[in-house]
Amino acid sequence: MTDFAARRRTMVDTQIRPSDVTKFPIIDAMLTVKRENFVPDAQREAAYVEGVLDLGDGRCMLEPRTLAKMLDILNISNDEAVLDIAPALGYSTAVTARMAQLVVAVEQDESLAAEAQNVLMEAEADNAIVHVGPFEEGAAEHGPYDVIMIQGGVEQVPEALIAQLKEHGRIACLFVDGALGTVRIGHKSGDRVTWRDAFNANAPILNAFSANRVFSL
Repeated sequence: MTDFAARRRTMVDTQIRPSDVTKFPIIDAMLTVKRENFVPDAQREAAYVEGVLDLGDGRCMLEPRTLAKMLDILNISNDEAVLDIAPALGYSTAVTARMAQLVVAVEQDESLAAEAQNVLMEAEADNAIVHVGPFEEGAAEHGPYDVIMIQGGVEQVPEALIAQLKEHGRIACLFVDGALGTVRIGHKSGDRVTWRDAFNANAPILNAFSANRVFSL
């Protein structure tokens, strides 16, 4: 029988800590949340491998290092609301829920959303909500948000999401340009977001955030 708890410890010790992520809430969340429960059954054995986990249909689970470093820079506190876009079965949502006051997960696949809600309940993420709807529209009815994260690659971020970010709020996105990917952190001031490069990473571009999709008429 697979010792998933040991694999979680190994993930933290070999992927998270060496990436200079040392904040206790992040380490504790990644040691506690059972990542294997947030992947399709056929991929449970691959839940803790280093790298992006391909979920099919252009969807993925970001590698643990990428998620951890995003959370480290965003520095979420327990009085903040977070919008988590495209979390699939909700692993990133469950991890973030251990730090934030509220996490709203947006999943446009109804079957994934229903399964995510069940898994999150089993994980006792009582402060997480799964909202069914297009990724690019977010979930304005539950906002505005202190923090927004997107669980996949992007080329552009639509204004509809930026509008749901509070003044002085933060947003983390993995911008992909060809074979290169860079996680950027944006800070909102007025109607503008100022971006800065944080670290290199990669993931498939989500269709909702490709340049053509965002600017189509």
